[in-house]
Amino acid sequence: MNTPDADSRARQLPKVLLHEHLDGGLRVATLLDLALARGLALPAADETGLAAWFDHNAHAGSLEKYLEGFALTVAAMAPPEAMRRVAREAADDAAEDGVVLAEFRIAPLLFEPHGTPGDVAVEAMLAGLAESQLPLHTHSGLIVCAMRHEDEAATMRAAELALRWMGRGVVGFDLAGAERGHPPGKHARTLAAVREAGLPLTLHAGEADSAERVIEAGRLGARRIGHGVRLVDALTGAAPAELLDEAKALGLHLEVCPTSNVHTGAAASIATHPITALWRAGVSLGLNTDNRLMSRVTPSSEAAVLLRDTPLTEADLLAMARQAAAASFLPEAARQRALAAIG
Repeated sequence: MNTPDADSRARQLPKVLLHEHLDGGLRVATLLDLALARGLALPAADETGLAAWFDHNAHAGSLEKYLEGFALTVAAMAPPEAMRRVAREAADDAAEDGVVLAEFRIAPLLFEPHGTPGDVAVEAMLAGLAESQLPLHTHSGLIVCAMRHEDEAATMRAAELALRWMGRGVVGFDLAGAERGHPPGKHARTLAAVREAGLPLTLHAGEADSAERVIEAGRLGARRIGHGVRLVDALTGAAPAELLDEAKALGLHLEVCPTSNVHTGAAASIATHPITALWRAGVSLGLNTDNRLMSRVTPSSEAAVLLRDTPLTEADLLAMARQAAAASFLPEAARQRALAAIG
């Protein structure tokens, strides 16, 4: 719906954020500060140039190109105090943008080559969330990611790390990274171990790969799906229609990230993004940022672009926020608090 005040109306909406990568959500100024402190080579010398570099990569139209910037962000935020700062700032920025509940995610083992053990990384990021405007446990939590292109020994190590911090701020486990060619079933033993220990699963699926991968992730125990937009193929005839029914039967909630999906080629535009069709088909889903730095977005800007470029309304976005709050991995009291804030 085209309205002149979409930005202001979007800012006023209460929001729930379930899918944001900490290493993709740094403030540009913070990245510049941290990188210079570590003596890292930068693609640009100032904030404007650095933001433009990320923007260029984001518009390359491929997930692989989009992911290139993470090598820089991971190196910059590798010291524990830097991680703590990044987590605190991410939560503060979300709170100031109207987010009432947030789950952030990170792959802690990516920091080991930079000298920071996984447990130290998790502890630092949890400390940052604890001192933020979205305090740990009551308003925020951390999801530990494993990298899906690695072998199962590596993903099992990440799972064991997540389980050591379960109940202390880690609320879920994810498989992230380049999706095509790395189906979730490749890590079935790891996912079974996490599921049996009682830690919830959210898996990236149906972003760069097919609708069948969404269902595969659900059958492996995922309660939520990162992206999942290719499930729309079950509506268009490009995939079997029964996949949509199974997604609903499994109770899957999609963590949809519209602008990121356009940047990675998972959607052609916001106007034609699958979120509208999936929402109207009765799929549970929520609105997310994915990577604020890479895609140059905020929770409010994501809401505003939907209000401008799609038929979705404020009432739709509030209903999505309620579904996201209900699907959160935070404790029941936190979910109820968020639902009360949404109204």
